Amino acid sequence: MIGDLIKMLKSKEMRDYLMSTHFWGPFANWSIPLAAIADTQKSPEIISGKMTLALTLYSMMFMRFALRVKPRNLLLFACHFTNECAQITQGIRFIKYHFIDRDLKKEIPVVPK
Repeated sequence: MIGDLIKMLKSKEMRDYLMSTHFWGPFANWSIPLAAIADTQKSPEIISGKMTLALTLYSMMFMRFALRVKPRNLLLFACHFTNECAQITQGIRFIKYHFIDRDLKKEIPVVPK
């Protein structure tokens, strides 16, 4: 099994794939979803709503592109699908922090001691 994997990695088709933009484009793009996933552990007050929306729309468009380009680029699709999920998570955190939690704090009366 390991011998077959090494044989596949040494093949001309695999070398051509690893030296193409179909590989290096998505590989470089993975920094965006990885950063978004790492940011889910940080305070929601630092989330930019505009940037989160922009990255959500960007990933939606490129998910479609990755499936429409010939040959299909599933690595690019996986990258943007992961980013879409991460950005939606960040968007929900942004809305909850800036709109829902803020409204709840206004409704709760503070009783002085």
